Amino acid sequence: MLFNAIHWNPSEGLDLGFFNLHYYSVMFIIAFTLGWYIMKKIYVREGIDIEKLDSLFIYTVLATLIGARLGHVLFYDWEYFQNNLLEIFLPVRFEPEFQFTGFRGLASHGAAIGIIVAMYLYAKRVLQKPVLWILDRIVIPVASGAIFVRIGNFINSEIIGKPTGTDYGVVFEKLGEDFARHPAQLYESGCYLLIFLLLWFIYWKTEKRLKLGYIFGLFLVLLWTVRFFVEFVKEPQVGERANWLLNTGQWLSIPFVIAGLYFMYRPVKR
Repeated sequence: MLFNAIHWNPSEGLDLGFFNLHYYSVMFIIAFTLGWYIMKKIYVREGIDIEKLDSLFIYTVLATLIGARLGHVLFYDWEYFQNNLLEIFLPVRFEPEFQFTGFRGLASHGAAIGIIVAMYLYAKRVLQKPVLWILDRIVIPVASGAIFVRIGNFINSEIIGKPTGTDYGVVFEKLGEDFARHPAQLYESGCYLLIFLLLWFIYWKTEKRLKLGYIFGLFLVLLWTVRFFVEFVKEPQVGERANWLLNTGQWLSIPFVIAGLYFMYRPVKR
């Protein structure tokens, strides 16, 4: 055979004695830390007071976690959480038995909405610049962060791909399986790396950064187009919707792509 399946069954984290440090949480820490340094470099170039980075970090972290959590609850699992409201913002699960779950059950569409709202507030209250100015720049570290989030999903054997029907793919032994699946998480992660590099290049090497909303719009188009097509090789996250023409992630991605095209090609007043 040209390909041999990779058997994947890592531990979920590091046992530190008093608690287990989940690799998924580590990926979030890396994402936010790298994002802070990227924005610091941008702020230095733009002549923005570095002290305003602290507020930006707080706005972004809270918006990402709260938005992603609410997105998962509302878009994917409301039937469960409507009867377990305490679990929405607690890193635990009470049913069928108490379990510390850490950062799980997060939806990227919800995170995107949360970040947009947070950047509007940040631009008005702290930055005193147009909201599109900060959105054009914050999407660069957001794209880099998405790389690590999907790696975290891969480590956790979650958001899995469909069976390949061949020896190509990954066998997620943690799920008790012996057949290969598409490593859909890694497909997305690799595409997000390319998106990050492209946005980075456009910001640093072209004049497109001067057109308010262009980089933000390009980010929306690229990231959610990737998400739309990768969904074709992913298992539906909501089993009851498996027979839909498009799955939940795809339907939610379409409005973001349309919005991105608008921001890229909207007329700009002279």
